Amino acid sequence: MFIVPKNTDLLLTEAEGENLYLKLIEQMNKDFNLANEAIDFPLSISPNELKLQLHEKIYRLIQYKFAEYLNLLYIIDVSEEEIKKLDGSDLVVLAEQVAFLILKREWQKVWFRNKYSSPNPSEGGERI
Repeated sequence: MFIVPKNTDLLLTEAEGENLYLKLIEQMNKDFNLANEAIDFPLSISPNELKLQLHEKIYRLIQYKFAEYLNLLYIIDVSEEEIKKLDGSDLVVLAEQVAFLILKREWQKVWFRNKYSSPNPSEGGERI
């Protein structure tokens, strides 16, 4: 059963513990590129560095490229309801909270794909 981690550090620790951290990075790179926001987190990036770079990227998008930021949230499929609950009065805090929501959604995709996809690609199955 999927249990949503309470914060970014717990999420990244869980991803590492389940040997899905690299898949999480790959998913994030894929979705950022689909949103035309080139980002290339190296597979060797540490969880702490990933958290910092993602926070910085979101901060810059909110501040300078708001339409692209909204498109990214749409592509990743971050809950609009959760975004609306956030307090936008402090941009730094907002960017940190949005970065967590992005990581949480990407982690859901990776976790469910790993849990429910067939080990043999020739058996078919739906792609997430």
